[in-house]
Amino acid sequence: MTVLRHTAAALLACSVPSFLLFTAMPAAAQSQPEAEPSAHTFTANVAVATEYRYRGLMQTNRRPAIQGGFDYSHASGFYLGNWNSSISWLGDSNPEVSAPIEMDFYGGYKNTFGGGDWSYDIGVLQYYYPGDYPANYTRPYTTEVYAGLGYGPVTLKYSYAPTNLFGFADSKHSWYIDLSANVPLNFWDLRLNTHVGYQKVQIANASYVDWKIGLTKDLGKGFALAVAYIDTNADKTVYTNAKGRYMGRGTAWASLTKTF
Repeated sequence: MTVLRHTAAALLACSVPSFLLFTAMPAAAQSQPEAEPSAHTFTANVAVATEYRYRGLMQTNRRPAIQGGFDYSHASGFYLGNWNSSISWLGDSNPEVSAPIEMDFYGGYKNTFGGGDWSYDIGVLQYYYPGDYPANYTRPYTTEVYAGLGYGPVTLKYSYAPTNLFGFADSKHSWYIDLSANVPLNFWDLRLNTHVGYQKVQIANASYVDWKIGLTKDLGKGFALAVAYIDTNADKTVYTNAKGRYMGRGTAWASLTKTF
């Protein structure tokens, strides 16, 4: 830019009252359209637990577990996710198996109706256990399709397995029904967690009931602390592992979760 152009610009600036420049700035800012909220939501979570219990049964032989996952949801109600946990139950039941991780992949659709008081959720869930297995071993990989109906804090969910269930041979068409309530309390940001479920396994003596009662505390900044008592009536002859531990034994449990 030449000196003449610099000088002309300076003269023009001096010719405009400064208060006009300042009053014009907010008007320009106000003319910018507000950004619409995104229809896409991405979240992640990580947790440490005193042990991993699934449907009442121990998955880490009374040892701590590290867990975490990722979730995507769309404003329409469609969602996808992945959740993972350390496990030991496969090796605890058969020393020839080396499969220390559970990986869950799921997707579905959920929404509300009836003015928002009612909700529904339908989807499919794949349980995957990468590792080394001996020949002729029934893989624990399991697929379930599920449907849930909720009213307020109460949810009833039905899960059906068209595949074998968690390594049980000839156990296709097993199913699980779960009644849960997560009720906000009016003090200390606490939530009451209750649950009862029935696991039907299509082999003798393997079906059982499990239940839980606990509390969750919102600690702020994405942290949550949960404590619970978990128990089952699972048959000891079926659910005692190779290390002699009864997998359905009642226990106190706790976890700390961070959501991003």
